[in-house]
Amino acid sequence: MKLGLGFYRNMLTDENFRFARQAGATHIVAHLVDYFNEGPRLPGAKHDGWGIVTAQDHLWTVEGLSELKAQIESHGLTLEAIENFDPTYWYDVLLDGPRRDAQMAHLKTIIRNMGTVGIPVMGYNFSIAGVWGHVTGPFGRGGAESVGFFGPDGPEETAIPQGMVWNMVYDPDAPAGSIGSVTHEQLWDRLERFLKEIIPVAEEAGVKVAAHPDDPPMPTIRGTARLVYQPEYYQKLLDIQPSPSNTMEFCVGSLAEMSEGDIYDVVDRYSQQNKIGYIHLRNVRGKVPHYEEVFIDEGDVDMLRVLQILHKNGYEGVLIPDHTPRMACDAPWHAGMAYALGYMRAGLRMMGAE
Repeated sequence: MKLGLGFYRNMLTDENFRFARQAGATHIVAHLVDYFNEGPRLPGAKHDGWGIVTAQDHLWTVEGLSELKAQIESHGLTLEAIENFDPTYWYDVLLDGPRRDAQMAHLKTIIRNMGTVGIPVMGYNFSIAGVWGHVTGPFGRGGAESVGFFGPDGPEETAIPQGMVWNMVYDPDAPAGSIGSVTHEQLWDRLERFLKEIIPVAEEAGVKVAAHPDDPPMPTIRGTARLVYQPEYYQKLLDIQPSPSNTMEFCVGSLAEMSEGDIYDVVDRYSQQNKIGYIHLRNVRGKVPHYEEVFIDEGDVDMLRVLQILHKNGYEGVLIPDHTPRMACDAPWHAGMAYALGYMRAGLRMMGAE
């Protein structure tokens, strides 16, 4: 198994790549979406929207992706995956709107560009509401600031306004009103159409398309259905379009938050299928509708046991620490990630899996 680290677009810098290498990472997962506005960082504060997004066209071209890959490789690292399509590129794919076909054509071009450049995995989350409802608080060991989800005791759910998906405003001039409700049947139908069109292109390009489970894993959020909010729905997604290119962005934290399933059985079941694009490792305390994200070694999940299962089943791909509590120092995010990477590397070395 290989250690990686994920960076948002504004963090894709030489300094951060040096940090990743120094902390023991060998692979990078890059978000090419504008950095979001997390809102107030106070205990119990609501995460507001992710702000207005604008497409970064050059970043997604063969030239832009090649430049990013070369920059990363100059630090002795490998660009393993791109994570999350820019909302401005596929909002009507999610909403089944009038621009859907044109946006699908563009997504196919992005996949072909990745194949040309040699980036093996595209992670995505087929969700309309996205990550919503988290609150911040001192949930980690020693009062380290992290995020949690409190269900009915958290922020009040509101309808998603026109011009927004994934908490990101793609059209600030959209008319007033909400997008309305979206049923499970509607969302699964949209996903099926997406997979049946994108997977053959991914196969030809030599790219894996990897689906993230829902976080928070609730059946509905803000009036819109969720897809992979229980472990068995991952199998439903894989079976829609069986292919080596139809894979999972396997988030252990999100799966552990789900109300059903034993996390170790879930890891064992899916890691045997050789359908994992890459893995997020994040520990949590509790399950929906109330959980808190904590340090990798203090939650409900025995992460060493998870690594042992992955090793037993022959997983050789990339693992990255997902969210992590912010530590009390001048570089709270970096310190938290370095701690997680050190723990993961020690675990892999202990079992001879690095």
